[in-house]
This record gives sequence, C-alpha cells and structure tokens, in this order.
Amino acid sequence: MIDVKMIRESYQKLAKGVEHARTKWHKPLTLTEKILYGHLFDPFPVKPFVRGGDYVNFQPDRVAMQDATAQMALLQFITAGRSSSAVPATVHCDHLIQAKEGVRDDLIQALDVNREVYDFLQSVAAKYGIGFWKPGAGIIHQVIFENYAFPGGMMIGTDSHTPNAGGLGMVAIGVGGADAVDVMSGMPLELKMPKVLGVELIGKLNGWASPKDVILKLAGILTVKGGTGYIVEYFGEGARNLSCTGKGTICNMGAEIGATCSLFAFDGKMKSYLEATGRSAVAALADEYTHTLNPDDEVVKKPESYYDQYIRIDLSKLEPYVNGPFTPDAAHPVSELAAFLRKNDYPHKLEVGLIGSCTNSSYEDLTRAASIARQAGEKKVKVQSEYLITPGSEQIRYTAERDGILQAFDEIGGVVMANACGPCIGQWERHMDDPSRKNSIITSFNRNFAKRNDGNASTHAFVASPEIVTAMSLAGSLAFNPMKDKLVNEEGQEVMLDEPAGFELPPDGFEVKEIGYLAPPDNPDQISVVVDPGSERLQLLEPFPAWSGKDLTGLRLLIKAKGKCTTDHISMAGPWLKYRGHLDNISNNLLMGAVNAFSDQTNSVKNQESDDYQEVSKVARDYKKRGLCSLIVGDENYGEGSSREHAAMEPRHLNVLAVLVKSFARIHETNLKKQGILALTFNNLEDYNRIHENDTFDILGLDTFKPGVPLTLVIHHAGGTSEKITVNHSYSALQIEWFKAGSALNYMKSKD
Repeated sequence: MIDVKMIRESYQKLAKGVEHARTKWHKPLTLTEKILYGHLFDPFPVKPFVRGGDYVNFQPDRVAMQDATAQMALLQFITAGRSSSAVPATVHCDHLIQAKEGVRDDLIQALDVNREVYDFLQSVAAKYGIGFWKPGAGIIHQVIFENYAFPGGMMIGTDSHTPNAGGLGMVAIGVGGADAVDVMSGMPLELKMPKVLGVELIGKLNGWASPKDVILKLAGILTVKGGTGYIVEYFGEGARNLSCTGKGTICNMGAEIGATCSLFAFDGKMKSYLEATGRSAVAALADEYTHTLNPDDEVVKKPESYYDQYIRIDLSKLEPYVNGPFTPDAAHPVSELAAFLRKNDYPHKLEVGLIGSCTNSSYEDLTRAASIARQAGEKKVKVQSEYLITPGSEQIRYTAERDGILQAFDEIGGVVMANACGPCIGQWERHMDDPSRKNSIITSFNRNFAKRNDGNASTHAFVASPEIVTAMSLAGSLAFNPMKDKLVNEEGQEVMLDEPAGFELPPDGFEVKEIGYLAPPDNPDQISVVVDPGSERLQLLEPFPAWSGKDLTGLRLLIKAKGKCTTDHISMAGPWLKYRGHLDNISNNLLMGAVNAFSDQTNSVKNQESDDYQEVSKVARDYKKRGLCSLIVGDENYGEGSSREHAAMEPRHLNVLAVLVKSFARIHETNLKKQGILALTFNNLEDYNRIHENDTFDILGLDTFKPGVPLTLVIHHAGGTSEKITVNHSYSALQIEWFKAGSALNYMKSKD
C-alpha cells in the first residue's frame, strides 16, 4: 500500500522548496514552513506568504474519508464528473458501527443494518480508484497511522481528527467533503497560510503522566479556540522522548484547541514505528532527509523569534490531567479534581469508564492500561464501574489479544467493542436505568460535549489517559487520585495501585490475520454505482442555486444561538448518522441542539409567519415553502468540533443564505463558503445583542463584494425601526466566485 516512489518524489520536492526558500529569503524555517512550501500547487512565491493573511494553494499527497462523511463527499465527487481520483484516496468504514453488546454481535448487526451504505461506498471506491477499508478494519486515523502516514507528507481527511498523523511528522488537516472533492478532482486545497505555534517540550514523562496529559494541559492553556489559525509544532528534547503513538495522541486532540493541525519532527521514535509497521523503506528515506524533516537549528535555539506564539512545557513536572465536563478545555490536574467536583456539585460516582478510540488505542496505551487491570487481580480489587474497550484497528486488536492484553481487561469485567468509533461519536446504546439522571463517565477519547457520547444531556463526560480511566473505574469514583489514594480490596485491606508500565511497541511485533482492505479493481469501467430513488439513506444531489446577482433582502431570523454551538449541535450524530447520505432526511436534525438565546430552549424557535414555536428544521422548511430565505446568528467559535459538512449543507438545503456570528471555527467557516452560504462575523461583538426575535435582515454591498471589504447588515425590527451594522468576512477572490456560483462544486463544474 505504501508508494515509496511517490514519497521519494515528495521528499525531493520538499528539499528543493527548502533550498529555494533559504537561497531567496535567507531565513531559517520551521518544520511547518518546510512542509507547506514543499507542497505548493502554484509556482514558488517571490516573497514568503503572510502567515494568517495570504490564501495559498496546496497540493496534498493523499485524501482520507470515513464512512459517515464519505457518503456526502463521494456524492459530490460523482456530481463533479471525474473518471478517477487524482490523488491516492481511501474510505474507512468506522463510524456506523453501534456499540451495544460487544465486538462480534455489534459488527454483525452493523453489516446488516448498513449494507446499503457499505455497498454504495465500496462501489464508488472501486469505480473511482479509491482504496476501501471494510467495517471492522479499524478507525480511520489509526489505520492511516499504521499504513499511510509518513514524515514530511501532506494529507487532508474528512474528519476533524485527521491531524492524528502529525505524530508521524505529517501535515494532516481535517476538512469538509467539498475540499476532498477538489483535491480528488486535481484541484488545489486553498488554505489561509497558518500561523505557527511552537511548543517546546523538555524533560521526560514519569509515573502516571502520559502523552495525553500534554494536550489536556495545553487545552487548558489555549482553550477550544486558542489554536484557531495555527499549526502547532512540537519540538525539543521532551518531544524526542515521547513514543511515536504518544505523539499521535497529542496531535489528534489538537482539534480540540481549534488548530489547523499539529506535528512533530522526524526522530528515532518515528523511525522505529515505521519499521515495526512494515515501512522500513520509508524510514530509510526519511533518514536521508532528516534535516529537511526537522526545524532549522536557529529556530530551535531562538523559538521566540520564529514562532508566532511560543509555549514551554516541562514533562518531568507534568501531572495527570482530567478535563471536563462538557468541554475538552476544562483542565484539572488529578490532584485538584475532587475539590473541583465538590465545588460544582458534579457527581463523583463513576458509572462507566471507556478506553481506546482513535486517540488512545495504541499498543502502548493498552499495555499501560492492562498493567493497572492486572493489579486488580493481584491486589484482589474488583472493578466498580462499567468498563469498555474500543481497539483502534484490527492489527491492534489481534496483537493485543495474542499478547494477553485483552484477557487482562476481560478478567476485570471489561467488554471489548468493535474496532470502530462507537461511543466516541455517540454510536453507543448505553445500558442505563434513567437517562435523565445526573451521572458521570470518563473516557480516553478526545471530545466530551453534552450528549456527545450517549445522547443524554445529564451525562457529565470527562477525558483522561487510558491508565487514569482504568484506575478510576476500579475505584468507581472520579475523586480517586491513584498517586496518593488507596483502594479497599475484597479482604478489607487498603492497597495502592503501582505506577502503570507498558511497551511502546510489541516485543514480538505486530500481527494480523485479516487486515480488511480492498484495493481498487483493474476494471473500473465495469463497476456501476446505483442509488435507489426511494432510499431513505442515500440521495443523489441537486446543485444549489447560484446567487441572484442582487443584495439579499427580507431574510428571516431562523435562530439566534446562545453559547457553545458545535457541529454536534448543528447536525447531531448518534442515530442521525444513518442519514448522512440523504441530505433531505438528515436536514430534519438542523440545529436541534442549539440553545435559543430568547428562551434558553433547544429545538424550539419562533416562526415569524405563523407566530408559533416549532422545531428549527420545520420553521426553515416552512420559510422555504413560502419562498423565503433565512439567516442564522451565533456566538463565539461557532461550528467548533467535527468536520461534518452536513452542518453547512443542511442550512443551505433549507434556504439559509447567511450565518452571522462572533467568531467561527476554521473548518465550519470553510464548509459554509464551499456550499454558497455567506459566512459573516460581527465587526462589533456587542452588535450580537441588537438582534431581536422578530427581526428581518438585508445584506448590502454584494454587488461590489470583494476581499477585505466589509458588508452592511440592515436589521429591521418588529416596531418598524431599522439600524445598520458592519459585518466582516474572510473571503478570498476565489471564495467569492464560489458564492456567486452557488457552491464551490458549481464553480468547478462551470470551469470544465
């Protein structure tokens, strides 16, 4: 599966770009700059691009898609009219498997329930030269890490945790499906040149501290939007001390601080991992280009001079962290967690502990957690919480089973789930007596928004390392600090858990019987892609209408969202995942989780035409039926979280023409632009308070719409008064063409 020739050519281009930059600009380069300038789609610039200012066209090496987002991405790709993918691409079936009883039963049920979708994805992949990873093969990010990621490469993926591959030195960026369609169609990825945030790691982890705690601490420092517009580049002695998969964990959760991606420099840990996963040829190539795959020495010596922001973390002093509830940036050292729980009256009783996922299911993670589980038998301690394990791939699962790791979990009552996302994304049929009861769970996943894991608003979800999750599951309490607290065993004796211990790589090597991969066939012309017009799960797409050429007038207010409004709030996952390939059906979940600023209620907004309160999607459909268009108003970091472009396609489908917020999360803002929706921000944040429930709106200045020039919003209040405010945008000249054409896909087709 690894194309060594392609990687060699990529390194040659990378080295050429670095040499060009040094010769022309006489400046040291960060690793981020080396990789980005080595993947330019257009000719090399005369002067460096302005970080955070210039839009740049890039040429990624590959594209990855998971089954939930791949449906809409591939439906768009079909519409694009291309004969095959212009770059290597893969589809991974990991999101649609619901965790319920355990690996065997859950996989059998998923294959039956999702057969139509799996058949569609497999046929499209076969027809267009795309690799296909079958259900049960593993979670997209773990499979990419084991098979495709390489130092110095550039990849995009239709999932926000695509940056996981940064643990192998790759600029890996989460995007919406429309971006994937562009790149698979041979077009560039347009991206604003990221700023670079340097994180220097010194020292070495010890005791209960793990790589997970690096990003949990950093999330507390930066918050969920502190990394927006940045690539986070880790360097230093401490970085070299971390395992390769530990680096992947840190990069995976960079999505939780809003970062474009995160990455580490090539080192001996990466080399060992590449060799252990059958990629010795790639390791040898990377060795040849070691200096190119690291930041320049001057950058490391004077980081404050070369990074846009600089943070230093001493790993030797790092304490385990537990983050939550409800947001991944609420960071608490484990020594302070009990007091935090008491202060906020959060339930300290732990009902479920869950480990694994794309973030923490490496061999090292599982062996460290298993070392805690084995102590339960040795010290005669019984597990007090339900305990679930989600392996990241079949290779990890098979190797862990061979080495007795899964047996250690089984002996404390652990249940191994399918090699899939499961509870991490809400695909969890939780066994619970009363879903409305306040309760706490803890996971080694990446995201813990309200309702994220089990659909229950009353569930308080916390995030920690697998070893901390396992220890707290044995105690049955979030207030348990394994570094100082004791457990009472079956004989009434007080015992302490020893520090976790594990292996970075399996001593006997990785092993797997059935990897679950289907290569594209040699006869794509004989493959037919069929979508049943009566299907409830798949629907061919109709182009969105082009801009009328006039200012937008008479827009109704669909909702004024208050507080955190993630893509989970805009387009929920869980049971709605089954409609990810059917735009009209999934649009029934539009903004059902968003909080109405006028009532503090969810999924209840005023219909200005009927003067009553209805579900958001019903109001939008009624406006559309009447020939009316609408506008959404939001708060800070609107669209945080997953890359799902459904959160942009649904409002577009239901005649929403503009979204006006205090600030956007990066991927969602781009997704809105791609689908022809105006993505606008308040020039004055206080103007958010000027929006009233019965307002209508005009957006003026579109006849001279151009980069850097604000637009005017006219707010018409119910009493007959009006006021004008300035609204900003970040559109490039190309993105304005997307808007005029009705979508990026429409624009691309118009140029064929």
